[in-house]
Order: sequence, then structure tokens, then C-alpha cells
Amino acid sequence: MNVAVEKALVVLSGGQDSTTCLYWAIDRFGRENVSSVTFDYGQRHRIELDCARRIAEHAGIDNVCLPIDTFAALGGDALTDDLIAVSDPTGAETNLPVTFVAGRNLIFLTFAAAHAYRHDIGHLVTGVAQTDYSGYPDCREETIAALQKTIGLGMDRKIEIHTPLMHRSKKETVELAVQLGAMDAMGLTHTCYNGMQPPCGQCAACELRAKGFAEAGVADPLLVAK
Repeated sequence: MNVAVEKALVVLSGGQDSTTCLYWAIDRFGRENVSSVTFDYGQRHRIELDCARRIAEHAGIDNVCLPIDTFAALGGDALTDDLIAVSDPTGAETNLPVTFVAGRNLIFLTFAAAHAYRHDIGHLVTGVAQTDYSGYPDCREETIAALQKTIGLGMDRKIEIHTPLMHRSKKETVELAVQLGAMDAMGLTHTCYNGMQPPCGQCAACELRAKGFAEAGVADPLLVAK
């Protein structure tokens, strides 16, 4: 089986970063060669799934939603457990935010690679970044590089993982989205850790997003749309 390396699969969460990456992939590989995958992992805020679907439709690309609800069964984080508030203090044992879902990006990219394998796709695109991020260890460049090597060995096929935002600040991510013509789609995104729409404006995700748009001198289409 020959891998069509010109095809790309975007891990699309329905948020700001993955939407920017979607338009980066369209610009790099061509709309006809880009598809997206969204994961139903038992997240508290189901609005993410609807946002991802709407963004994909707006961009004119296919989207598949895969069920992997084991994270909800594991619990222990504010994104899957209703009993944990996003404002809770950082866990003393891990020193990581309560919004950290252990292993999430590792699992997402592994399942994405399995999907890519079945559809002869040679490139994965993900919005992880280690510049303006919440301290998640699975967003680091060395983590992604190690995972890419592991996936390649385990599937006996070269699958390249692209991280267009890895070294960009939120300001630079907004600037890239403007450059790529992604701002209309940005009005369909969801970022708020509290699952609110309009966004709460107070959680860490809302504050970081607001900071990026403010520093870029660009009005957030999500707020304008609401």
C-alpha cells in the first residue's frame, strides 16, 4: 500500500488552535487533500463536538468523530469530571493544572495515526504548543517527536506529525489565523473551560485567548459573533 503523503489529517477539537491548524493544512496541502478527526472522549462540554463539525463544514472538509470515552471513566481532571471545577488549585502531586487530561494528546495522535493508516494519509496536524500553554507535558516538542518515532515504528510506515503552533505565542497564532483567512471560522470556535457560550472570560483558556487577540490588535470573531 502506497502512502499518499500529500494528504493531511487535522486533529480538530473545535477550538482556536486546531482551527488555525486546519487552515494551515488547507494552505499547505490543498483543501481537497485535507480531512479532520474529532474525538468524543467523554468531555464535559459537548459543545466542542458541534463546533468541530460546524468548522469543518464551513471550511469545506470532511470530519469524522471517533468515540474514545475511556478518559471519562478514568476521571480525575476538570475536563471530564463534573465534580472538579476548572478553578480548583493545581494538584500538589503533579503540579499540573486540573484541566490536564493525562495522556490525551498521546491517545489522540495514536488514534489519528491509525485512521490515517487506513486512509493512506501521510501527515497529521495538531495544535499543540509549548510557548503559551498550560504546562501540559504532552504539548512539548520532545514529546511529539518521540511519539512520531514510536508511531512510525509501530505501524511500519512514515507518518509525519506537524505542529504549526509549537513555538508561536497566542498573539502569533492569531496573526497566523488572520494571514490564513481563518477568522470567519474563528467565530464558530469554542475555547472556554467552563463550557460557556458566550465564553465566561474568566477561566485560564478565556484569559489566554483574550490576551492573544488583544496583543495582536484583532477583534475576536467569537465575541463579535455573540
